[in-house]
Amino acid sequence: MSELRTLLYEEADGVAWITLNRPEALNAFDATMQEELRGLWAMLRKNDDVRCIVLTGAGERSFCTGLDRGQIDDIDDVEPGKLPGYNTPWDFDDPGKSVCPKSNDLWKPVVVAVNGMACGGAFYILGEADFIIAADHATFFDPHVTYGMPAAFEPIFLLHKMPFQEVVRMALLGAHERMSATRAREIGLVSEVVAAADLESSTRWAATAIAAQPALGVQGTVRALWSGLELSRRQALDHAYLFTNIGTDPATLAEGQARFSSGVRIDWRLR
Repeated sequence: MSELRTLLYEEADGVAWITLNRPEALNAFDATMQEELRGLWAMLRKNDDVRCIVLTGAGERSFCTGLDRGQIDDIDDVEPGKLPGYNTPWDFDDPGKSVCPKSNDLWKPVVVAVNGMACGGAFYILGEADFIIAADHATFFDPHVTYGMPAAFEPIFLLHKMPFQEVVRMALLGAHERMSATRAREIGLVSEVVAAADLESSTRWAATAIAAQPALGVQGTVRALWSGLELSRRQALDHAYLFTNIGTDPATLAEGQARFSSGVRIDWRLR
């Protein structure tokens, strides 16, 4: 793996830790970060040592503030009806295609740890996270309309994670309102809220527990549940037979049976 300029990366106990590392830009993604994330997703698809991925941001001010607007071309020279850097409204490369794991065909579990602000293009990442753990000071908002752009891609990514009226409120109020971590948990965007000092350890516990289980069954579960979001109920149940068949093999069953027969029970935690 080539040297990373905008990300930090480490592996331990079956978990890959990816840190957005542009704190001076509130971890906004520039062209380099988009390229590096796309490369990491491709690498992780083939890395059997990694069974779960954690994504977080450097510092305590911001998880991610989306696309780095400082990299947008000078809009004074843009013709009406054209996006900066593109010839027609249809000639548009969505930056979310690079930063999103599932859009890059990575189906290993992704847990996101949010510290500080998460806004705008950050919802590409949050929208494809399997679940989110937030520090108690985290906030969520989408400023697109405030700064002259329709909020389209990002709120659509959130429609399966939040009630419709909450998505609409966030999109229409723009920079005028921020959602607290507590409210984000109440509506289902966030699965757990912890003290900032506990964010790393809480996320590590969850990711390590996932990584300790048979990888084929875990990844089959991820594929099945995301298919359930995008298909009708009947279609999803029909696909469940396929995912169960593919994700169950003699080695996986033997590993699970050996764990059950050992008599050693999981030291579980109540949430």
